[in-house]
Amino acid sequence: MQQSLISHFGEMGSRWGLNRTLGQMYALIVLTEAPLNADQISDALLISRSNVSMGLKELKSWNLIRLHHIPGDRKEYFSAPQDIWEIARTLIIERRKRELDPTLTTFRNALLEKPSNSADEYTQQRVQDMHDLMEMVTIWSTELQNMSSEKLSTLLKLGSGISKIIDAKEKFLKK
Repeated sequence: MQQSLISHFGEMGSRWGLNRTLGQMYALIVLTEAPLNADQISDALLISRSNVSMGLKELKSWNLIRLHHIPGDRKEYFSAPQDIWEIARTLIIERRKRELDPTLTTFRNALLEKPSNSADEYTQQRVQDMHDLMEMVTIWSTELQNMSSEKLSTLLKLGSGISKIIDAKEKFLKK
């Protein structure tokens, strides 16, 4: 079972902007109870030690793994957080830093420019709309990252109930 999941994570990793090997490495670390060292990862996935080292650096840069030292052993061991919600929050934070924040900066710079014609005015209005949406997503993701795992779980379990709450609020405010 573990091997098929590791293979699937590799395929999905490439769809999520990571390389296949990195996805497989992370799956192995997440799905293994005890912390693993680079040699164990290399042996389990049949990939070179240098490839594992580069992958571990990348996973560290994403704050997705934790470093452990075992007394009497000079090797470094790695594990993933036990709380799946913590992993999800970390991914949201890191993707926001890499994707949303640079785009928001570009949008802000574009909004500071004075439109020189009607096409520029239209473009600027569209950029404003996209900026506002992305700003709301950023604020919402910040709220999510500050919530406890229990509250996040409760929120997602509400599902379509959220829409009903909003409808009830609108009806109440109209009265």
